[in-house]
Amino acid sequence: MHDRVSADENAPEPVPLDHEAKALEAPAEHAAELRLWLRLLTLSTMIEGEVRRRLRERFDVTLPRFDLMAQLVRAPDGMTLSDVSKRMMVSNGNVTGLVERLVESGHVDRRVSETDRRAQVIRLTEEGRAAFRAMAAEHEAWIAEMLGGVDADESEALMGLLGKVKASTRTAIDANAQARTNRNAGTGGPR
Repeated sequence: MHDRVSADENAPEPVPLDHEAKALEAPAEHAAELRLWLRLLTLSTMIEGEVRRRLRERFDVTLPRFDLMAQLVRAPDGMTLSDVSKRMMVSNGNVTGLVERLVESGHVDRRVSETDRRAQVIRLTEEGRAAFRAMAAEHEAWIAEMLGGVDADESEALMGLLGKVKASTRTAIDANAQARTNRNAGTGGPR
């Protein structure tokens, strides 16, 4: 029989490391670009997680429902499910489930398109618009609170740098897509 050493049950659980902390443990193993990406990913994950938590606690709504309502508030005449799906970059099936729950809660109404009887058009109800206005105001305040340690000049400089990162990323993605197209044209299809 083997004796097992059990961990101290009163010891605190280890804090899970985020992506950035893992890279900082061994910086020589990670290029500057990778560390930048991990910092951006960590920051995005932190903010998104906190926004999700606050939306759920304060309004009993999920972030995807909030995002769908944000799309609809910009389209007072409504949008087709397909258009919402494209804007949110999710499948029609995901949008359908979100719409069902928002229809049930009275925030969204749905009707058949006047131009295409196969398509459904959804729009915020007055109740949905009022609820979204309240959520959006608090959402903006939450973001301001979380980014409050960055002054206006730093924010402007960061926006410029992130714009440069975005342009660099777009250039790399476009070049990669063009290279794939060129390879496929030379071989008659994808490899």
